[in-house]
Amino acid sequence: MTNVTREQVEDFLFHEADLLDQWRLPEWLELFTEDAEYQVPCMDLPAGASPDNSLFYIADDRFRLGERVKRLMKRTAHVEFPHSKTRHIVGNVRLKSRPDSDLDVAAVFTTYRTKDGITDLYLGSSTYRLAPTGDGFKIKSKRCVLDTDALRPSGRISIVL
Repeated sequence: MTNVTREQVEDFLFHEADLLDQWRLPEWLELFTEDAEYQVPCMDLPAGASPDNSLFYIADDRFRLGERVKRLMKRTAHVEFPHSKTRHIVGNVRLKSRPDSDLDVAAVFTTYRTKDGITDLYLGSSTYRLAPTGDGFKIKSKRCVLDTDALRPSGRISIVL
């Protein structure tokens, strides 16, 4: 981690947020490694919960994440067609050293989603495992933990956090 700066990681996370806000999901998917995981645990689970033995809102491997992207980009995905307007805000980025070349990154997020005259707010913290590459980073894992008590008023997560 000696050559990686917080600014470089922040720029990468800001780029990820921008891709999501522009609904450039196929490009966003390319940020992930082939063995990547994307998880959103239920709000009442303990911090170390695993999708192997607990219910998660989302527990995707790279293949399932690719299928999610394909589905969300189709006009037949009625819940997201036309697409919601979103704003992903990332902050409080912290890097944590690892014994290998990967980086553990912690951040907080606020995501606004507007659709059909209703604005939903999703807020929480994200943990990433990033693999440095020659031209930036790849996401090996992303876990978004929501800090709200419930998913109301929307009752669902139909966007990527």
